[in-house]
Amino acid sequence: MHEYVVVTKIDRPDPEVVSGLGAAGVATVHEAAGRAGLVGPEIRPIQQGVTIAGPAVTVSSHPGDNLMIHAAVEVCRPGDVLVITTTSPSTDGMFGELLATSLVAHKVIGLVTAAGVRDVADLREMGFPVWTRAVSAQGTVKASPGSVNVPVVCAGQLIEPGDVVIADDDGVMCVPRADAADVLERSRARLATEVETRRKLAGGVLGVDHYGMRDLLAKLGVRYVDGPS
Repeated sequence: MHEYVVVTKIDRPDPEVVSGLGAAGVATVHEAAGRAGLVGPEIRPIQQGVTIAGPAVTVSSHPGDNLMIHAAVEVCRPGDVLVITTTSPSTDGMFGELLATSLVAHKVIGLVTAAGVRDVADLREMGFPVWTRAVSAQGTVKASPGSVNVPVVCAGQLIEPGDVVIADDDGVMCVPRADAADVLERSRARLATEVETRRKLAGGVLGVDHYGMRDLLAKLGVRYVDGPS
């Protein structure tokens, strides 16, 4: 028989590392992590101009049932990001303004869900950031068991409890907790390099010259030819 659990205590990463990854942003962190960890692009923000980063509290729910989301609120800590998955595909509106109100009271900073959300206008007005697969007013029940703080797969990406979740207008990114400090160091190195690159490109230097691509183009058989006069 399958065991359903609510894991009440998880290891969380260094808050300063989490903050640094959030400041770097999803695109930079994704590159710094070796182009790994990106949640599928079907998970999109309902707002614009918002970035969050925090430890993942994970939920595995029955589709169309938000019982375990309510159970998860109790184990959330300030700064956490709630990550909701379902055991089979679902776009039902499993999360709305009332659950968001409960999460805000516990200082949870945002939600990533592979299912759907409702009450979008209310969520935007209260400033609770959400990344979701769908917006749907389809109602749900509270009847089926699930688990909290277990490994889950969200839009193709494995997320473990306590992993760092970063989300912004570019999407959602997960960094394993054990790798977070190293990925932050590499993210900061990329950002420092980009300062000089940006200066050169703004001054008119071509990308093919800055990145040394002309030899590669020739090697690949790309020829420059004069067009019609």
